[in-house]
Amino acid sequence: MADVLAAAERFTGVIPASPLQRNERLSIRHDLDVWIKREDLNTVRSYKGRGAYNLISGLSAEQRERGVVCASAGNHGQGVAFACASIGVTARVYLPRTTPRQKRDRVARLGGAHVQIVVEGETYDDAAAAARDHAESTGMTLIPAFDHPRTIAGQGTVVKEIIEQLGKAPDAIVVPVGGGGLLAGTLTWLRETHPGVTVIGAEPAGGASMALALAEGGPAPLDEVDPFVDGAAVKQVGQFTYAIAAERNPKLVAVPEGQICVEMLDLYQSDGIISEPAGALAASALNLDLGLAPGATVVCILSGGNNDVSRYAEIVERALVFEGRKHYFLVEFPQEPGALRRFLDDVLGPDDDITLFEYVKRNNRETGPALVGVELGAPEDLEPMLKRMDAAPHRIEQVSPDSPLFSFLV
Repeated sequence: MADVLAAAERFTGVIPASPLQRNERLSIRHDLDVWIKREDLNTVRSYKGRGAYNLISGLSAEQRERGVVCASAGNHGQGVAFACASIGVTARVYLPRTTPRQKRDRVARLGGAHVQIVVEGETYDDAAAAARDHAESTGMTLIPAFDHPRTIAGQGTVVKEIIEQLGKAPDAIVVPVGGGGLLAGTLTWLRETHPGVTVIGAEPAGGASMALALAEGGPAPLDEVDPFVDGAAVKQVGQFTYAIAAERNPKLVAVPEGQICVEMLDLYQSDGIISEPAGALAASALNLDLGLAPGATVVCILSGGNNDVSRYAEIVERALVFEGRKHYFLVEFPQEPGALRRFLDDVLGPDDDITLFEYVKRNNRETGPALVGVELGAPEDLEPMLKRMDAAPHRIEQVSPDSPLFSFLV
């Protein structure tokens, strides 16, 4: 707790408290009293500036002179860039190739002449290995994204602000989890101040590295990580973050990536909030069985808003597939006039729409395949449409989400 208090003191005049806002939509939908901690409204549009500034501001004069190096999926790099520009330290930031262009540009803009960006590897862990190697060969100080006591203490200031702004301890706090720095900071503060608060860690289903660590009794690498939730797509949690989580044993839930996309769209369309995938993790977790009593006061940490606008097409697609409103089919069409019109008349319902149609006519064949995307008016319209397909003269095969072909579509 003393470390978190010291970090908050260092932030004075540099990192202002982010707003805490009650969310009417989520409160009504889930029969809870839901509040959103808006870390997306910080200067770096995420909580990552807290841990980075707390660590870098405490370096010795000699360490500052040599400079620092870090790896990031995007947000930590922005935090390091902001801290280095504020303090006057040079930095080398390693980003994986999967980092959205918007986050790369923000790192460069926040750091200015103090920061050099290096794009390395396909995942955060690849970039982290490159950063470690560079630190060892040059003597630059490595600034971990999550696995350092001062990074954890800096992230712990988020929950300190929550309780001060709310005026009381909430019944539960839902924390997005990647490497575990924010979770560890939250657990550290609450352990000494409000041990009765339920802490729920929300991990992306394609990157549940903390759940694996707790199950294995220590940090262990995931066999595979879905990079979509780039701010929380971490293959292996840290030693420090694991140790704190293992001591407190928070409830962990895995949130499907499609559910995260649905919540991102709801945040944007209903609340006017631009959230990145990791930022929507906590609010998305409310759709799962969290064991919360009706009317309980729950705070969800919206950890970041660095979302590239070009990603929204994929986000909409993933959301529609998750909700059961978007489906793909391989259709064998007779190569004759009127075939498509008959398919539309025989198969589609009044509220259904063709969103994709890929077909090449080959004159030396009697039939030709087409890839057809259908968006339903409602999920429950699927079964009636499948029955109409069975009755139609066309040969039709639904493309399963487990099919390799599906990965080319979504």
